Amino acid sequence: MNIAVCIKPVPEPNHYHKITINPVTKLLERHGIPIIINPVDKNAIETALQLKEQLGGKVVLVSMAPPEARETLREGLAMGADGAYLLSDRAFAGADTLATARVLAAGLKKIGVLDLILTGSESADGGTNHIPSQLGELMGFPHLNNLTELNLEAATIKMKTKIENGYVAYEGCLPLVLGVSREINTPRYTTLVGIVMAQNKPFTTWGLGDLELDPANTGLPGSPTQPGDLHVPQHGRKAQLLEGEPADIAGKIVAILRTAGVLA
Repeated sequence: MNIAVCIKPVPEPNHYHKITINPVTKLLERHGIPIIINPVDKNAIETALQLKEQLGGKVVLVSMAPPEARETLREGLAMGADGAYLLSDRAFAGADTLATARVLAAGLKKIGVLDLILTGSESADGGTNHIPSQLGELMGFPHLNNLTELNLEAATIKMKTKIENGYVAYEGCLPLVLGVSREINTPRYTTLVGIVMAQNKPFTTWGLGDLELDPANTGLPGSPTQPGDLHVPQHGRKAQLLEGEPADIAGKIVAILRTAGVLA
C-alpha cells in the first residue's frame, strides 16, 4: 500500500506573538520563529504508519514549505516514514489553500501511483479545513475530512467522520484523500534509533520547474484569496490628571463616572 501524508510546518505556539505582517507584501513574517509539524498532521502520519504495519508498503511525506522545513520533515521520517518530498520555491510564497493544493497535487502526481493520501483535518495557523477536499478534487479522488475512525476490511475502507451532534459512517474504496482529526489516534514518539535512521532516508526537493507548474497558478498570483488593506489599531487611551486632597480626588472620580453613565 503506497501512502502519502501531506504535512505542514507551522510556527511553534509559544512564539505566535512574534509573528508580524509585512506592510508592503502583506504576507506573514516568520523569520527566526521555530517551526514544528502541524499537530494534527502527526495523527495523519500515525494513521499511515499503522496501515503500513498492518498491510505493508511505503509511507512518504509531502510538504510545500520553505527550505528551513527540511529538519521538520526529518521528524516525520524519525517517526517511521520511508521518504520525504519538500516542494519549495519562492514562486509558492503567499499561497492560499487552493494555490497550495495545486502544488501538493502536482507533487503527488509526480511521485507516482498512490493508494491513499492523508492530511490533518486543519492547520494550527490557518484552520480552514480546505486542503483535504481541494486536494481530493484536484487529484480526482473521493475525499472526506474530520475522520475519527478508519478500518480497512478486504478492499473496503470503513470510516467515521465527526459532526456537531455525533458521527457519520462511510464505506469507500481506494484511492482516497482523507483528512484525519486528533481523535483518531495518539501519535507515537520519535526514538533515538528513528532519529539516526531518518538521516539516511530518501529526501527529495522539487521546485516550480520540476513540477511543471505555471507560476500564474501558484503563490500569491495564483490565489483567489488576496490580502486587503492593513490598518493598525490605535491602543492609546485618554488620560486626565486629578490633583488635590484624597477626598477631593475621590469626589472628582465619582463625578466623572456619573457623567460617563457608569454610576447613577
